[in-house]
Amino acid sequence: MTQPPAQPSPHGHPESAGAEPACPGRPESAGPAHPGTDSPEPSYPGAGEPSYPGAEGPSYPGAGEPSYPGIPAQAPPTYPTASQPTPPTYPTAQQPTPPAYPTGPGPAYPSAAPQGEAPATPPAPSAPPAAAPDHHYISTDQRRVHISAHQRRTDATAVGNLLLYLPNFLASLFVVALVSAFFGGLGLILVLAWLVSGVLVFHRPTESAVARRLLGLRYPTPRERERLEPVWREVTARAGVEGRTYELWIEDSDDLNAVAAAGHIVGVTRFSMNALPSGELAAVLAHELGHHVGGHAWSSLLGYWYALPGRIAWRMMRAFGRIVFKVSRVFSCFGVGFVLLVFGAFAFATISTLYGLPLLVLALPYALAAVSRRAELRADQHAAALGFAPMLATVLDKLHQADQQQALAARAHNGGVPLQEPSALSKLLSSHPDHHTRMHHLQPYLQPSR
Repeated sequence: MTQPPAQPSPHGHPESAGAEPACPGRPESAGPAHPGTDSPEPSYPGAGEPSYPGAEGPSYPGAGEPSYPGIPAQAPPTYPTASQPTPPTYPTAQQPTPPAYPTGPGPAYPSAAPQGEAPATPPAPSAPPAAAPDHHYISTDQRRVHISAHQRRTDATAVGNLLLYLPNFLASLFVVALVSAFFGGLGLILVLAWLVSGVLVFHRPTESAVARRLLGLRYPTPRERERLEPVWREVTARAGVEGRTYELWIEDSDDLNAVAAAGHIVGVTRFSMNALPSGELAAVLAHELGHHVGGHAWSSLLGYWYALPGRIAWRMMRAFGRIVFKVSRVFSCFGVGFVLLVFGAFAFATISTLYGLPLLVLALPYALAAVSRRAELRADQHAAALGFAPMLATVLDKLHQADQQQALAARAHNGGVPLQEPSALSKLLSSHPDHHTRMHHLQPYLQPSR
C-alpha cells in the first residue's frame, strides 16, 4: 500500500511519513489513527474512550498547546482584548421655548413644586367688575297674579271727551236725518241703525278692521310675540288686569310710538319693540294700558264715530264753497258778494235755530286737544304708579331728542335758515303735552321714597 502524501503542517512545514507529533497525555508508542488507513485502532490507557486532561471537553488557550519535534514552541498569539466601544456623544437637544400665548379668562395653573415642598396655592381668579345697577330691568318671570274686580273705569277725562263730542253728535244727527228724509218711511230705520252702530266699537271683528284699514296695524309674528307677551304679562300683572282681554298689534314704522285703539287693541311700532329695552317697552305698554283702563280709547273712538257724518258734511260744504268762490270770481265782485250773502244767511238761520250751538264747533278742536293732553298725563301717571316712572322718563327723553334731530334735519334741508316757531294757536291744537310738562308731572314718582 502506498503512503499518502505528506500533509502540510499548520505552521507551514511539511512533515515526513511515520513521524508523529507527541501529544500530551498520550504514550509515545501509540501512533495516531488517520481515517482511511489500515493502522490498528489506538488504545488509550484506562478506558476504551479517549481521555482529555482536566476536562471532558476540548482544551482552550491556557491549557497547553501541542509541541512538535524540531520546532520551538511558540507563544500563542496575543490578540487585543476587544474593549467595549464607547457610545458616541451627541449634543443635547435644547428644548425649544414654547410660544407665549395671551392670558385668557381661564385659571392660571401653577408650575410643579419641587420634591418635598407643598404645591403653591393657585391665585384666585379676579372677579369681574361689578356692573352698574340697571334701573330699567324688569323681571318677566311668571308669577301669581291678583286680578282686580274692576278692570275698567271711566275717569273725568273720558266723560269730558264725550261731552265735547256732543255738538258734533248733534250735527251728525241732523245730517243723517236730512239724508234719511229722502228714503220716506225707511228714514226712521236708517236713523235708528246709525244710533245703534256705536256698539260696533266693542265688536272684535270691527275693531280688527279699524286697526287694519284705518291705523295700518298688523298681527305680530311668532318671534314678535315672544318679545312682546312676557313684557305685556308683567305690565298687566302689576295693574291687576287680565292681559288676554287685549290684543297686541304691530305697526311697521321706524318711529318711537304706540297707540291704544278701539276697545281692546294695543299697537306698538316695530322700532319701539326692537330698539327699547324691556323696561322701557313695558313703560310704553303701561302708558297705552292706562288709556284703556281710564276709558280714553273707547270714548275717543265712540265720539269720532258719531261725529263722522257731520265731518263728512262739513268737508263737502267746504269743497263746494271753494268751487262757488272760484266761479264767482269770474263775475267780479258782484258774484263774490252774492256767495257771501247766501252763506251768511244760512249761518244766521242755523245759529238762531240751534241757539248758537254751531258756534261751538269752531272752539271744539281746541277743547278736544286740551282734553287729549290731559288724557296723556293721566296715562303717564298710570304707568308711573305701576313702577315704570324712570323707564318712562327715559322714553320721553328719547322722544325729545328725536324731535330735536328732526328739527335740525329740517333746518339743514332749508339751507340753515331756522324754521318758524309754531304759533300759540297751533300749540293749543296739539294732542300731546310738551316734554317739559310731562317731565314735571312725573317728578313726584321719580323722587326717592323716604
